[in-house]
Amino acid sequence: MKNPEALLIIDYTNDFVADSGALSTGKPGQKIEPEILKLANQFIKAGNYVIFPTDLHEKNDLFHPETKLFPPHNLKNTWGWQLYNTVQPWYESHATSQQVYYFDKNRYSAFVNTNLDNFLRTHKINSLTLTGVCTDICVLHTAISAYNLNYQLTIPQNAVASFDQVGHNWALTHFKNSLGAKII
Repeated sequence: MKNPEALLIIDYTNDFVADSGALSTGKPGQKIEPEILKLANQFIKAGNYVIFPTDLHEKNDLFHPETKLFPPHNLKNTWGWQLYNTVQPWYESHATSQQVYYFDKNRYSAFVNTNLDNFLRTHKINSLTLTGVCTDICVLHTAISAYNLNYQLTIPQNAVASFDQVGHNWALTHFKNSLGAKII
């Protein structure tokens, strides 16, 4: 029997995707929504997992390094922290499923300070498909962590986006050439 796989939908929130989001990728982030939902439905239908590693911050956290780099974003229990557009109702309609999980994270990588690696290993998952935003920040750091933990990586280029096109393109090349990821 083939091991299950996991689709990670990274940081696909209002603050990172909506026009009025605090750190919005804007149109590039919005454009990938149909592909993310298509993949999520395919993963569910195939008996695989869909995981939402999602950035979470506390207001005025003076000790978090991102406080010095970015404006407040993805603050707990705010509109900005909610999943973007039709992804939020998709998640809500599947949240009770044994195939859909949500992980709060407080660093760029979905593996740092979370139980994600333990969850994946417990479920015998060794192949990950990474989607979401930002290609050159949280998706990149998650991919590097996954590579270092020996996960096989697939990156659908039509399901990742950034507010920096140069960084986005660089990250796609890095995934392929330095992490051995399959770019589709």
